[in-house]
Amino acid sequence: MESLTTWSLLVLTLPTENATARMRFWRALKAKGCAVLRDGIYLLPHTEEREQMLRELAGAIAESGGTAHLLRAPSLDAAQEAEFRALFDRSDYHAEFMRALKDARKTVSGQSATELTKLLRRLRKDYEAIVAIDYFPGDAATRAEAAWQDFIGLVDTVLSPGEPHSAERPIRRLSVSDYQGRTWATRQHMWVDRVASAWLIRRFIDRDAQFIWLTSPGACPANALGFDFDGAAFTHVGERVTFEVLVVSFGLEKDPALLRLGEMVHALDVGGAPVPEAIGFEAVMAGARERAADDDQLLDEMSGVLDSLYTHFVSTTKSKDERKRS
Repeated sequence: MESLTTWSLLVLTLPTENATARMRFWRALKAKGCAVLRDGIYLLPHTEEREQMLRELAGAIAESGGTAHLLRAPSLDAAQEAEFRALFDRSDYHAEFMRALKDARKTVSGQSATELTKLLRRLRKDYEAIVAIDYFPGDAATRAEAAWQDFIGLVDTVLSPGEPHSAERPIRRLSVSDYQGRTWATRQHMWVDRVASAWLIRRFIDRDAQFIWLTSPGACPANALGFDFDGAAFTHVGERVTFEVLVVSFGLEKDPALLRLGEMVHALDVGGAPVPEAIGFEAVMAGARERAADDDQLLDEMSGVLDSLYTHFVSTTKSKDERKRS
């Protein structure tokens, strides 16, 4: 057994005359993953953040007419440590989530991009809720994480077949003047990284660019500049997605608005730090993908969205700079 855990204990009596308040407090305790030692005694492994949450809850209980006392204590010995940790076993939660994934896998191929995006968002919310209260993850958590990553990969394959693998190579500096009036090629049925990259090419690199939408990477003509597929002139490098590689390749990284767009594309394409605008963009992209007759129409429609987002990021960046100077 590792070192003994320090526990936060909330000893409470809920208000007897306010059923609504009692239900609200019970739900809050359950949502935070509190274990029940006995009626009115709840337990959490101690952290400053969790203790602060319990402190605020204790205050709310007192204000509603109940009583609450917050204590802190370590396990007495290894036996008690094991007993208390067992109260936080989330194996059933993970097993139920994996059953949900198994059922969802049966429906993936028949769903639209919009439906798949909603399904993925709902399942991600369920998964993150379990992870948030799994204070002592074990084998069940490892299996659930593997199943979740497999499911994400399956959805990505349906939404964006032929997604490129990251290459490890230096990113060469290129001159925009050498890339004018060129033909650019990427996989058809564009998703986030490809549509953002095509927009970036046409707006900031090659305003007269012509695009070819490939049925497969192998169909790329020799005279075309490929992007976002294995073996393409511009594709994932290291931690960067294709949009970010294009930004660096053509010296556009001094534009903070493009960097913000890059963060959003990165988060949606391969995951990463959440970007507030990402969910909205993903929903618009999924809807536009269903409505568009072809990739030319999809690019035209999403270019307006990306123009607006870029303008928004330019504006917010200027506001931040002005606040710093003031």
